[in-house]
Amino acid sequence: MAHQPNSGLSYKEVNEDIFSIMTKTGMRYYLVTGLFAALAVILFILPWAYQIYKGQGVTGLNVPVFWGIYLVNFVFWVGVAHAGTLISAMLFITQTPWRRAISRGAETMTLFALVLVSLFIFIHMGRPWNFYWTFPYPTQRQIWTSFISPLTFDVFAIGTYTTSSVIFLYFGLIPDLATLSHSATGWRKKLYSTLSWGWRGTDNQWHVQSKACMFFSAFIMPLVVSVHSIVSWDFALSLVPGYAKTVFAPYFVTGALLSGFAGVLLMLSIMREAYPVIKKYVTDYHYDRIGLMVLVLSLTWSYLTLMEVATGLYVNTSQEMEHLKYKLATPPYLQLFSLMIFCNTVLPLIYIIRKVRRSVFGRFVVPVFILVGMWLERYLIIPNSLSRKFLPWMWHDYAPTWVEVSISLGTLIGFIAMFMIFIKIFPIIAIFEVKEDVGIPNKKDRH
Repeated sequence: MAHQPNSGLSYKEVNEDIFSIMTKTGMRYYLVTGLFAALAVILFILPWAYQIYKGQGVTGLNVPVFWGIYLVNFVFWVGVAHAGTLISAMLFITQTPWRRAISRGAETMTLFALVLVSLFIFIHMGRPWNFYWTFPYPTQRQIWTSFISPLTFDVFAIGTYTTSSVIFLYFGLIPDLATLSHSATGWRKKLYSTLSWGWRGTDNQWHVQSKACMFFSAFIMPLVVSVHSIVSWDFALSLVPGYAKTVFAPYFVTGALLSGFAGVLLMLSIMREAYPVIKKYVTDYHYDRIGLMVLVLSLTWSYLTLMEVATGLYVNTSQEMEHLKYKLATPPYLQLFSLMIFCNTVLPLIYIIRKVRRSVFGRFVVPVFILVGMWLERYLIIPNSLSRKFLPWMWHDYAPTWVEVSISLGTLIGFIAMFMIFIKIFPIIAIFEVKEDVGIPNKKDRH
């Protein structure tokens, strides 16, 4: 029998609880949101403007390290965006009950993570006003986009993934917006009534909505694999020691899902503390299920990490051995690699214990370490490999400057600010899906 953690609620209580998250706003929320928005401007907008004015020379990029933490952040945020797709699409197809209360939050996290993914493409370009060069269109210059370039793959993959994710999120919002339009007033009522497109909840509308969600779930699922596989090909199709690994596609996909689930876990924990009413819907059962998923993904990632190192040892060329020596035995990368293994392999093993999966330590501490470890994994692949290419006279260590660090922190803070604004405009919990857990109300409920 399917687990129904919310079976004791009524339809009216569900509506009121979720609507209260959006409307009952105190001064603390405005102060925190304003602080994050101001920090995003100071740490992101101003340094980026300075970088555009002065040029890429203000970064730590050099010969031969042309890809730094901007590309690290790009790959990291693509990974975070994958969990929303997996929870919403794959678990929707399999009709997994525990996804219902957390799917909307995961989809929202996917949306804003993809916003940052797109931003880092422009930040790395140096001349963002030339972005149209990446699109295939005829011009008098007779210069066409190179379709054999992995970077061109990114434009189409990320564009398709973002468009599909937005449509999928919107289709799930339509019934909830129609429900909220009956309780809302003022600008909210106008907004929800307009976006709900005359939804009345008829049998035909529910049928079409269900079919549409199933279609997009089936359509998006291959994107989970293909998008991050394409991102891995940015590196695997090169001849750079440390990049040319056939294991990168499954390695990157597994790492993306691991970081994504850790992000969902941390996001849910923060939301529950900020809005205690969410504890009715996101229960210990959800933490138990997500913790097991994180444990399985951590074990899979550990195996693929071993394969990534083992293939370099098996090749046994001077270039690969020098790269592995630089990555695994040279400070500070030795310490960073050890920290990565601790964060992604050793610490998640604690999720074997059920009490830990439901504890404060398992909800807050472990996800933070996993996210740090997954960021380090990308850092130890992208700029680290470029530092030790074929010719020793071109070897050059890479260190990010304050501009790169500031922009990276600013985008993280901007992500939090966008999420905080979203939850006050749109429901962060899918109302109609939670009501499926409640079941059909009795006559005494009078709903």
